[in-house]
Amino acid sequence: MKALKDYLDKKESICIIGLGYVGLPLAVYFSKYFNVVGLDINEARVEELKNGHDSTGEVSEDELKACSVEFSTSMGCLSRCSFVIVTVPTPIDIFKKPDLTPVIKASETAGEYMQKGCVVVYESTVYPGVTEDICVPILEGESGLKWK
Repeated sequence: MKALKDYLDKKESICIIGLGYVGLPLAVYFSKYFNVVGLDINEARVEELKNGHDSTGEVSEDELKACSVEFSTSMGCLSRCSFVIVTVPTPIDIFKKPDLTPVIKASETAGEYMQKGCVVVYESTVYPGVTEDICVPILEGESGLKWK
């Protein structure tokens, strides 16, 4: 936490993409220290969270109502975030092959709106090499920026 506090200015925002069992608790926790945007493509999910209810039971109603997370489905909010954490699912098929579609779509969205200096972290279950071989080229292609 100290390293993140040292890195981020109080005015900067963190965006958590994916408000499931990993993303929602992370967003609620980080909102104690930073400006946080919780982004999800599921409009019903975002509406329930805005109304102070988490149907998954990961976060209590009291915690949810007390947090300062800005819940949104508007991808444009990413443009004001300097730190993005992707917490989308990676489902597997019957052959245990991962479906990377959610990670790819989240990378496309993050890349489209990210600004120079933005940090993107992946907190999704993927096999070695996915971040560097798949996600980074997508981020670079969408943003026009170069990693490193």
